[in-house]
Amino acid sequence: MKATLLLCDAAQAVQGKLFVLGGGWSIAGPGPVTMGLAMKIEVPWDQANQVHDLRLTLVTGDGEPVLLPEPDGEPRPVDVAAKFEVGRPPGLRPGTPLDYVMALNIAAMPLPPNQRFEWRLEIDGRQDEDWYVGFSTREAPA
Repeated sequence: MKATLLLCDAAQAVQGKLFVLGGGWSIAGPGPVTMGLAMKIEVPWDQANQVHDLRLTLVTGDGEPVLLPEPDGEPRPVDVAAKFEVGRPPGLRPGTPLDYVMALNIAAMPLPPNQRFEWRLEIDGRQDEDWYVGFSTREAPA
C-alpha cells in the first residue's frame, strides 16, 4: 500500500475526497496544539474487499510514544485505531488501485515546546518508512 499524510488545521473526508483547511504546516505552538490529519491510502487491487487494520500513533523525535493523562489521571499513548475496507466498483479496470481517505481532527493537545513529533501509520501490523508526517513545536517565549 501507499499512504500520504498531511498535517492541516482541519480536514474532512467526503465521498472519497479530502477537504483540507490550512494544510501543509510542520511547526506549531507553543502551547496546546490543535490539528487535522488528512490521509490517503492507495489500496492495491488484490487487497480490495478485505478489512484492514489501521493505527496512527503520535511519537516523539526519539520514537517514544507520546503519553497524555486521561481523566482518571493515568497517562495513555496518543493513538487512533480503525478498520477500513474498499470495494471494487463495477467496470473498474483490473489492476487499478483504489483510494481510501480519512480525516482526523484533534483537539488542543498540551505538547512540550521545542520538540519534534511524528504521526506514524501502521496498516495490518506493518509500518513503512514513508508512512509518517512530522512536526515541531516552537520554543516557549521567555
